[in-house]
Amino acid sequence: MQVTVRKGAPRLAELCHVTISRFYRDRGVFAFLEQTVLPELAQRAARQGAVLEAWSAGCASGEEAYTLALIWQLAIGPEFPGLVLHVLATDVDETMLRRARTAEFPESSLRELPPAWWDAAFAQQDGVYRLRGEVRQPVEVRRHDLRQAPPAGPFDLVLCRNVAFTYFDLDLQREVAARFAACVRPGGALVVGVHETLPEGARGFVPWSEGLGVYRRSGA
Repeated sequence: MQVTVRKGAPRLAELCHVTISRFYRDRGVFAFLEQTVLPELAQRAARQGAVLEAWSAGCASGEEAYTLALIWQLAIGPEFPGLVLHVLATDVDETMLRRARTAEFPESSLRELPPAWWDAAFAQQDGVYRLRGEVRQPVEVRRHDLRQAPPAGPFDLVLCRNVAFTYFDLDLQREVAARFAACVRPGGALVVGVHETLPEGARGFVPWSEGLGVYRRSGA
């Protein structure tokens, strides 16, 4: 059963929290981010300042946000020594946020990560994998409700997967899409779920890899 959340319906919102989360979930999406999107955004950010700003909206227990930090730490960041990644990870569920802040995960959450990254990024004890400090450092965990005004941007990259554009009603989806258009830099990226699309009438984005749910902010 799919629960549709309407604006001003807090009880319904409590029923649609995202609790399924893994590192590198939807491998093709993160491969595209690693190989195409993040290098381009990093080149642009390096010309404009010293920080690449990302937002994981609806972050659940943090695996998505920390996956971005992992990709940056182990694959992209060394190519941009003067550039810093900052990832804002938000969710409305305080239980999920507490898990995100501990940065401790079961082995099942890591199963889609490249094997070489396990030892490079985690310390393992008694079946629990704890992210090393240098990987955790770029991620800021904060409470936020997607039905409210977005955090202060602008952002180079926003990920909002399997939340707003699955569970929110059409009018609320359009509101959320408009807020993303207002806080993503021209030329930046918005990533939705692989089975999601932006609502009809949403403006400000064009497909970057439509099959993967990746959009580019128009007006670059």
